[in-house]
Amino acid sequence: MSISLKRAFDIVASGAALVVLAPALACLVLSIRVDSRGPAFYHQRRIGLHGRIFTIWKFRSMYNGSSQSPHHQASTDWFERRLNGQRYKSAADPRVTRVGRFLRRTSLDELPQLWNVLVGDMSLVGPRPVMEYERERFEPWHFEREAVRPGITGLWQVSGRDRLSAPEMLALDVHYARQRSMWFDLKILARTVPAVLGELTQTPATRLAAAASPAADVVSRPTTPR
Repeated sequence: MSISLKRAFDIVASGAALVVLAPALACLVLSIRVDSRGPAFYHQRRIGLHGRIFTIWKFRSMYNGSSQSPHHQASTDWFERRLNGQRYKSAADPRVTRVGRFLRRTSLDELPQLWNVLVGDMSLVGPRPVMEYERERFEPWHFEREAVRPGITGLWQVSGRDRLSAPEMLALDVHYARQRSMWFDLKILARTVPAVLGELTQTPATRLAAAASPAADVVSRPTTPR
């Protein structure tokens, strides 16, 4: 795959999206500010291409000043497969605001990452950008995922998201890095909207059932390192 073609597509698509979505983004900023005190945007250190650290941007979905300790523990449980049928991001998290719950379910909290795509930190499609303490749990072959830029959406996001374990996610990421192509990216983009709509139409009961069942696409992941 031509990296220059992928990068050109990212620049054009993210730039156009930022222009077209500007009124909607402004409305979301206003909603966040009215719902709870604090800034509308949230930034965090993440791991990007070739292991470089960058600042990721999101719409704030938690109350300002919330502790990150619960996330660290949830991440540990996720990597060690100790969630017992629960999803990585709990819908009952008291740190999440009313608007934040909507943003998370619709994945609208990720929209500011279009800026990360435009400036080259991320791509529209790629592995989920992990945090430094998550990267410490990687096995050697997992670092193959860092051969590509992290993405706003990706194979993990359309294959079950946080109802998969972290090792399953990493295996999908490595599969993407090995099989990447412009056609693969377009197929993942085409599946992203249905995946988000599927999350929105699920009831609490169906979300619980989905969390307990494996995702179909996981069977195609690489099961052994190269």
